[in-house]
Amino acid sequence: MARRKRGQPVHGWVIIDKSTGLQSTETANRVRRLFDAQKAGHGGTLDPLATGVLAVALGEATKTVPYVMDGLKTYQFTVAFGAATDSDDVEGDVIDTSDHRPTEADVRAAMSGFLGDIMQVPPRVSAIKVDGERAYDLARDGEDFELAARPMTVYRLELLECSPEAARFEVEATKGFYVRALARDIALACGTLGHVTSLRRLATGPFQESQAVSLEKLEEVGQESALIEFLTGPIHALAGIPAVELEPAEAARIRNGNPVSLVRRSQIDKLGDLDLDSEVVLTVQGQLLALARFEAGQLQPFRVFNL
Repeated sequence: MARRKRGQPVHGWVIIDKSTGLQSTETANRVRRLFDAQKAGHGGTLDPLATGVLAVALGEATKTVPYVMDGLKTYQFTVAFGAATDSDDVEGDVIDTSDHRPTEADVRAAMSGFLGDIMQVPPRVSAIKVDGERAYDLARDGEDFELAARPMTVYRLELLECSPEAARFEVEATKGFYVRALARDIALACGTLGHVTSLRRLATGPFQESQAVSLEKLEEVGQESALIEFLTGPIHALAGIPAVELEPAEAARIRNGNPVSLVRRSQIDKLGDLDLDSEVVLTVQGQLLALARFEAGQLQPFRVFNL
């Protein structure tokens, strides 16, 4: 006899405006308990120091987590000049200082080196693995190690405010990007040292700050029925992927893991420019059904949603 799953079949995304000090996993678990959902995940870790958009997936929406994690991220952050810390943020210990303070012209000149495709060395206090060990564990134990630079793309970098002591920026970049490393490197390019004192994520993938609600607000609402208004359908995590609406008979084949042929002109016109193996969202009666690959004129499901 199959073991009954604990919790309710709640499916969707809850966009949290995370507070300072909260762990991302802790936040996701608290959201899961509020909704009494069977499972939860999140679309990209935020440091405890950071605030802002933390997208929490419940139920079948957890199957779409990779699409949010792979999406672009937008942050606002403040760099304090004159001191480096072992974590590249204000929560670390100061390891070096500098009397030099950059001008606004210095900062703007340095920024040009951090646009487009760049190579970034992650902070030593990070979750990157070195010979099977997390870098933050090695750093805590005082181990001597080096982290390899990784390719990143910065699509936008704007200076919002600047003074001799600090500067505030907004950046849009690819997944895996470390704002703490950017702050460190901008300061170094200005001939000084620096670290992050505040960090806020404004967007992750398709989810924006305007959609976010605080965990405290959700806990005030309390009742599951009232919380549903804060739930965003799993399909919203798949924005930008072409979608095809299927007939019920075709949907039955997809649910059983079988492919369907593209026979209707409307389908063919929508997908005609796609390459082989391109991903497609499948819906039935407006409801998310599956993710499929476009192969030899057929839609082959590889992830079916039980909604």
